[in-house]
Amino acid sequence: MGMEKIATPARKLVFCSDKLTRGLIKILLWGHSFSYRAVGFLAATPVEKNLHPKHRIMNYHAFFVDNVDEGDTVLDIGCGNGALTHDVAKKAGQVVGIDLNEESISLARQRYSRENVEYICGNMLNDLPDERFDVVILSNVLEHIDERVKFLKRLRGMAPKFLIRVPMINRDWITIYKEELGMDYRLDKEHYVEYTLETFEDELREARLGIEEYSIQFGEIWAVVGVNYG
Repeated sequence: MGMEKIATPARKLVFCSDKLTRGLIKILLWGHSFSYRAVGFLAATPVEKNLHPKHRIMNYHAFFVDNVDEGDTVLDIGCGNGALTHDVAKKAGQVVGIDLNEESISLARQRYSRENVEYICGNMLNDLPDERFDVVILSNVLEHIDERVKFLKRLRGMAPKFLIRVPMINRDWITIYKEELGMDYRLDKEHYVEYTLETFEDELREARLGIEEYSIQFGEIWAVVGVNYG
């Protein structure tokens, strides 16, 4: 007889216990993901004067406004309801916001109109303005695009400076653990990617772009990106 493992009742109990524990962990992680999305959805109701607490706490608008110069022409791709576009326009010379969602553009025109702002309802892949800008803004946009390098290469000729905000996959250990367990780890089910700093730099490099300044805030990369690379 070789050194065979005998399936003793104790060993069976340990195996069952491990299996139950892994199952419980997956249930709790599913609950974690569900709770995150549910709170985000419920918090979007007008309980804080129409300002989502996520946006108030992160205060990411300041990053974009601080990196735009007085009088700049700016293209805000994926502008959503226009809140960021409007804040940038207080400093910039002219701002164009584009978004595919008709409801968002309608809301932007109603709530965040300014003389120096134009809102366009269109596809960011096909309906971009045929002009150059001083700055292009991509705030939580890249992760929603499948062919990102191709998209960035197209944008490269539109401006000398890009302000980009993207989510990180290594924002916390639980996210990585979900991925290891084969679970959905994304902040949004429509995300094609969530980045590490290295994978973000790799994509930019492939598009002949490069990070000039960056910070990591709330599990996101906020980057000033230039075109004089490659």
